[in-house]
Amino acid sequence: MMDKLQERYLVDDQGNRIGVLLDITAYQQLLDKLEELESLYAFDQAEAAEDEAIPLEEAIAEIEAQKDSSP
Repeated sequence: MMDKLQERYLVDDQGNRIGVLLDITAYQQLLDKLEELESLYAFDQAEAAEDEAIPLEEAIAEIEAQKDSSP
């Protein structure tokens, strides 16, 4: 489980929050969780679609290929 975030904020001259600083470990954990959620979302989308079923390994390869080709 991810530890409580210890974020620090960047503020402008008026004190408005304009950015967040995170510990690199917390940042990596967020990225890992995001990737996990993206995979679950893709699975749910594929399951809801009425397309032909494909093997899991092939689906993962397609998802990875789409991520690699994204800007």
